[in-house]
Amino acid sequence: MPLTIMFWPESAYGPTNQCIGLAAILRDRGHTIVFAAESSWAGKLEPFGFVEELVDLAEPAEDAAEADAGKFWTDFIAETAPEFRKPTIQQLATFIQPTFQALIDGAKYCEPRLREIIAKHRPDVIVEDNVVLFPALVTSGAPFVRIVSCSPLEVPGPGVPPPFSGLPSADSSTESPVASLAAGQWEAYRAEFDRTHRAMWADFDAWVRAQGADGLPELEFMPRANAANLYVYPAEADYLDARPLDDSWTRMDSSVRGTDDEYVLPAEVADRPDGAGLVYLSLGSLGGADVELMQRLVDVLGTTRHRFIVSKGPQADRINLADNMVGAQMLPQTKVIPQVDLVISHGGNNTVTESLHFGKPLIVLPLFWDQYENAQRIDELGFGVRLDTYAFPDAELTDAVDRLLADTELRARLADIGSAIRARDGLRVGADVIERVGNQHRASVD
Repeated sequence: MPLTIMFWPESAYGPTNQCIGLAAILRDRGHTIVFAAESSWAGKLEPFGFVEELVDLAEPAEDAAEADAGKFWTDFIAETAPEFRKPTIQQLATFIQPTFQALIDGAKYCEPRLREIIAKHRPDVIVEDNVVLFPALVTSGAPFVRIVSCSPLEVPGPGVPPPFSGLPSADSSTESPVASLAAGQWEAYRAEFDRTHRAMWADFDAWVRAQGADGLPELEFMPRANAANLYVYPAEADYLDARPLDDSWTRMDSSVRGTDDEYVLPAEVADRPDGAGLVYLSLGSLGGADVELMQRLVDVLGTTRHRFIVSKGPQADRINLADNMVGAQMLPQTKVIPQVDLVISHGGNNTVTESLHFGKPLIVLPLFWDQYENAQRIDELGFGVRLDTYAFPDAELTDAVDRLLADTELRARLADIGSAIRARDGLRVGADVIERVGNQHRASVD
């Protein structure tokens, strides 16, 4: 039966694109899709056939010009970018905690607006892809589905590294830059997380309860006891042996949307000298704002014989590409990655899972949030290389590119993994869960 399904993603490209992919499948099944979206996404979702309801996360400035999609987080990241040079344990106080606080402030500000949207559309199921709870979504009477589109370490457990730390798994045995760190450092990191986050968590938990929602798990900002929980990570990289999840959780091995435009390789990179590889470089919609880092990567990679497709990011006009490169501010990533031999990435969960979906090795230069643990996981599983984002020697990057492009055994292994991931059809799996929850709710009230 036709359902009304409401999505509320975090105002960044990764979570929003993740929800667009799921929503497009559900739309094609005849369901009405309502997107509650932060106001900078105005006009970006309606063309997909979705109902677009805009939400402000803070008081709009009187002289605010039309914003780019995701501007809320682009501005925030730009202001805090110097923090990315610090060890992850130091970032807890100066980046992770302020980021959570910004999200909490947004949740408190927009609570009335979300209640308004829910009352207007009366959804049969509500889906949130974010890292803090918006209580209006769980107090409406409609079933609630949580999506984890960051690394699955966002759901913590004693047998896995703490989220945001980038520390190795207990069974890591590779010669990665951080492999010598003992698992005992997990506890030091957890203690610092407790010190820097407990007061904020307690205040947020009390506010969530005051809105009529159940209390939150200890030092977590999202509930686990939901109608359903989805997370995005391939089985081949998952942590289930070390951190089992209950039956409410469903893994989407990948989430590759079918809404990107086609991409035809420009002649400058389609025609390559013998032995030259084709590489995709992207630091994501937020990391690309670090012009100094982007330009250094371009300059170093420009010395190689390989060819590069560069997603230049929001400061595209300030980045000068080398002769062996083509690029644009934004690219249809899911159509680019299948055509390249290697991906150089910041380690965002979308890019990492999309690269594995298409069977491509990675070089990961993490900047913030879950990117450190994605980088570490790729390195310790041998699917690619983690580099020190701001301190790598030039030769370390160029040698890693040459080595991964020449590793035919790894590329064959990843091609097989990619075939298996694609066969598991993660988007359909996730859409099936959301649809089932909605149908069960509709049947219970009819």
